[in-house]
Amino acid sequence: MEVNVLDTYGKKEKFSHQRVPSGSHEFKEMTKRDAVNQLQHELDTLLNTATETQIPKLRLQLDCFRQLFERFLSEKGPSIVWERIEKLPEDAVKDYFSLPEPSTELVREMLNKLVVIKLNGGLGTSMGCHGPKSMIHVRNELNFLDLTVQQIEHLNKTYDVNVPLVLMNSFNTDDDTQKFVRRYKGLQVEIYTFNQSCFPRISRDTLLPIARTCDIEGDMEAWYPPGHGDFYDSFRNCGLLKEFIQQGREYCFISNIDNLGATVDPKILNLLFCPADRSPEFVMEVTDKTRADVKGGTLIQYEQKLRLLEIAQVPKEHIDDFKSVKTFKFFNTNNLWVKLSAIERVLQERTLNMEIIVNNKTLANGLNVIQLETAVGAAMKTFNGGLGINVPRMRFLPVKKTSDLLLVKSNLYSLNHGSLVMSPLRMFPTTPLVKLGDNHFAKVKEFLSRFADIPDLLELDHLTVSGDVTFGRGVSLKGTVIIVANHGDRIDIPSGAVLENKIVSG
Repeated sequence: MEVNVLDTYGKKEKFSHQRVPSGSHEFKEMTKRDAVNQLQHELDTLLNTATETQIPKLRLQLDCFRQLFERFLSEKGPSIVWERIEKLPEDAVKDYFSLPEPSTELVREMLNKLVVIKLNGGLGTSMGCHGPKSMIHVRNELNFLDLTVQQIEHLNKTYDVNVPLVLMNSFNTDDDTQKFVRRYKGLQVEIYTFNQSCFPRISRDTLLPIARTCDIEGDMEAWYPPGHGDFYDSFRNCGLLKEFIQQGREYCFISNIDNLGATVDPKILNLLFCPADRSPEFVMEVTDKTRADVKGGTLIQYEQKLRLLEIAQVPKEHIDDFKSVKTFKFFNTNNLWVKLSAIERVLQERTLNMEIIVNNKTLANGLNVIQLETAVGAAMKTFNGGLGINVPRMRFLPVKKTSDLLLVKSNLYSLNHGSLVMSPLRMFPTTPLVKLGDNHFAKVKEFLSRFADIPDLLELDHLTVSGDVTFGRGVSLKGTVIIVANHGDRIDIPSGAVLENKIVSG
């Protein structure tokens, strides 16, 4: 007998049964078991196409995927009950400026127990670039990876230590990254790389993998990297977690490679290694929410533990509450400091639990697929002694769009050993709000072609540019500037122009 049934996510699935149980609960349980059994059969078939060298690693990854899939089928409704969110305890979020500055000798001692990890799995396609996003040039012909390596080398030389740099790549970025890091061999930095998992995309209709073989390079669209929450399993599976613990390392600092503000900070190190009470196992850097950040994840107290709340977990009727700057003052920068022994423990105990992000996509051939992903910060609730630190905005300088690229390329910042430093001439601690039109500025190549050089932004508060607009040399933008070129028209801002609190249209 063939039955159409809507699963808990409202998708239609087809299952064949010899007998339909009378109770609806039994029926749902049987259809879930059938879906898991069918998936396992498909995964076993996939594994049979792998080479002998591929099999051990792939078996580990597909086992993690199956566990994620089982949770996806079994979980119902939102992961939090809105009314049970508790007020943040007073000591839950430390003020960065209240943290003491440690001595040079103490910093040296702490750095020898640290590992720096950069999440390097993303491509630059959204900004019109080929290859890893970390290869995009940011300043002085240097890319994100160059700047990161400069930061770590400067740290190692300054304190006479050996802080290792670890890159978590994806199958999309690994080859290019491996070729690129060879240029750093003569520098005082030990660079390690490992790959995050590679999971099969599943059809939205059948909930079965669309991949037919384990030849990932031969069918890239059938596979995906499952978000940076996969860090914990992959870090353990590649052997680096054990290796660093054996070296006497105690903490790792995790951040996105495109966040140029995520540098190793002595004051935060001091909080980890010399706490007033006991050492926290998981520290999340948060910063003050602005209008531009209302969709960013925030910290909440729930069931007597700190945890990350993402907008996807919020019931529709409470979205406005979530976006309120008054209700939720902070948002997650994804700069995380995590105790290595605690990572080992939660993995051994199988208590690691992160909310599943269901990412629906349509492939080039029109096929609708589902990607099951997790976020690295969502693991916070699993650890003991979670803590937030309210850091200044200078520790959160991500480059997600060309509007961010405009800021980091400008005279708002100077470059100091791979780190961006806010100009002392800037009168406000916040960065300007910049919106560049997608049709003419979204791709890096086109963005660069529209500026003879990067304008002076020292006194800029807000910039909106829409339409076919170009900028000459030595342009200065101050206050609020809005430039809108009508469809079919073009606006050329002449060299040397000073625009202060101006609206330009035509």
